[in-house]
Amino acid sequence: MSAGPAPEQADPLPAAAGTRAVDVTAAPAPEDRPVMVVLRGLGLGALLTAVPALRALRRAHPGHRVVLAVPSALAPLVPLIGGVDEVCDVAGPGHVPPLGRGVDVAVNLYDGGPHGVAALHRTGPARLLTHAHPAFPAVTGPPWRDGVHEVRRWCDLLGWYGIPADPADLALEHPGRAEGEARPVVVHPGAAYPARRWPPERFALVAAALREDGHEVVVTGSARERDLAERVALLARLPSSCVLAGRTGPSELAALVAGARLVICGDTGVAHLATAFATPSVVIFGPVPPALWGPPETGPHAALWGGNEGDPYAYRPDPGLLEIGVRDVLGAAERLLEVSVR
Repeated sequence: MSAGPAPEQADPLPAAAGTRAVDVTAAPAPEDRPVMVVLRGLGLGALLTAVPALRALRRAHPGHRVVLAVPSALAPLVPLIGGVDEVCDVAGPGHVPPLGRGVDVAVNLYDGGPHGVAALHRTGPARLLTHAHPAFPAVTGPPWRDGVHEVRRWCDLLGWYGIPADPADLALEHPGRAEGEARPVVVHPGAAYPARRWPPERFALVAAALREDGHEVVVTGSARERDLAERVALLARLPSSCVLAGRTGPSELAALVAGARLVICGDTGVAHLATAFATPSVVIFGPVPPALWGPPETGPHAALWGGNEGDPYAYRPDPGLLEIGVRDVLGAAERLLEVSVR
């Protein structure tokens, strides 16, 4: 992959109450603690792959006030990570609003391009942690490397600066579940770009087969993906009550995944939620290999990939994605369901 923004979930999660967002219209109350601002202005999967780095930064700077620059829709999930004091609403590598006080440390977890460096450089930090870029010759840092897993990339960046980070530190605080609450199979057919969307007809065949085997099946997605989810449910002959797309905020989605028996999805943010809660998952990869964005090999996950890389932003399903058949997904699902039932 290039130094451009990571292939990410374009449709943000619905906004809801959670970690306080910085009010950009008025300066926040002054704080005595030094400020660290961390830029990760991408979607759900990007936030969750940065969890080990965020925790390492907190351990290395226990006296700082940590401000995480991410889309505010993700704020309700940030308390499950721990160690972040504020969320600053930033989408992409764009402008980081004034924080009302000087920035001691700025950390670029956005990408290897110049825009994230520029956005953080404008905050006037005493220290900037980032990959090196020729547009900023005075800013030191390690070179950007292609072919590195997204979790490992940011741990390695911090390691270059002498901050140890554990790539396996991915677990979120479990939101808990009521006793006797159902444990459904979550089918999530959406993804940011068509290149990473397995056909809805195939998702429907998988959902129908699992329901016939006696499993409760729900179909999730964003509000924009409601039509897609309804199509999958219709083809699978699921009742409309099984369609949760557009009806779950970030906290509800996290609780749903945490309590699920199995998650079946493409290469998108929900896959990383399954990793964070050790929920068994079947993740269907297309143009981007699991070696770059996949779940840990040691977890209860099956990463299916056709073996060929392609354009993650293309507007048609990747040919490699289409090589993965319904039987492949059902076979992996059945093996993982045996594990989750025990």
